[in-house]
Order: sequence, then structure tokens, then C-alpha cells
Amino acid sequence: MDEKLLIDVARLDPEGEDYEGVLDDAVLEMDGELLRPFAGIRYELFVQQFGTELLVRGTLAQDFEAVCARCGADFDFTTTVDDFTTSVEIDEKTEFVDLTDELRQSIILSLPSYPVCRQDCQGVCATCGKNLNEGPCTCTHEEQDSRWGALDALELGK
Repeated sequence: MDEKLLIDVARLDPEGEDYEGVLDDAVLEMDGELLRPFAGIRYELFVQQFGTELLVRGTLAQDFEAVCARCGADFDFTTTVDDFTTSVEIDEKTEFVDLTDELRQSIILSLPSYPVCRQDCQGVCATCGKNLNEGPCTCTHEEQDSRWGALDALELGK
């Protein structure tokens, strides 16, 4: 795995070039317990120079180990960026362009705010903590305090 994605501007084909590979998963610098990257950032990019601009387009993917925000179960998922695009200003003195940070930022921005193991995850019972994906709990759920119930009947904005 590569630690950085460097584009050699001086040797870049005038028609553009394809770049494909995997960046080290340490590039993401994430050390949390709820979301951990593994296997590195996979990229397939097309790089082309237009005058003083380096245009980069392609796709990115990264695998993660996560803890479900609803039920607390461990699961793996892949986040993808199908429309990665960036532009870098260059001049005649520019020898190399490092795209590592742009790839890192795009992956981070594509992450879900609250990762869930599946879309229909039921979460856990607020009373006993049983994972409701494994079946219903045996708690008796009493009706909620209705002091604020009169506000539900209000028709606002009509």
C-alpha cells in the first residue's frame, strides 16, 4: 500500500493518465472505538492537465469496522465516493502534486453521521437494553406522560 498519492506533473501524458491503487489506512488518522478504517483507500482516478490546472476525477472506496448507532452491534461497511473531482492549480515549477489529503477529506465527508448495521435496525429497548433485532422484549411499556399531549393537537401554520 502507498502512503501518499503523488502525481508526477512533468511526466504526465498530455492526454491524461489513469491512476489506480490503494492508500494506507493510516492516512485517515482515525483512532476511535466506534469507527475504524481497514484495508486502505482504494482509488481509480483519471488525471489530466489543462494549462495551469490539474483535473482529477474518479471513484474512491474505504472499508470500515463500526458499531451500530441503534443496537450497538459490530458490523462492516464500505463507503464510496463515485463522483470524486478535484482541481489543483499548478505552474511551471510544480513537479509533484500530493492528492492524499483530498482523497482523505472526500472519504471522511462521505461517512454517515450515525452508522447503522441495516436500515431496518430496531435498536435496543430503552428499559431493559435488549436488542430488538433479536425479538421483542418482555418489558411492560406504560403510556407516556401526557401533560404535553394537548400541544400535539395544535394545528400550526394553517
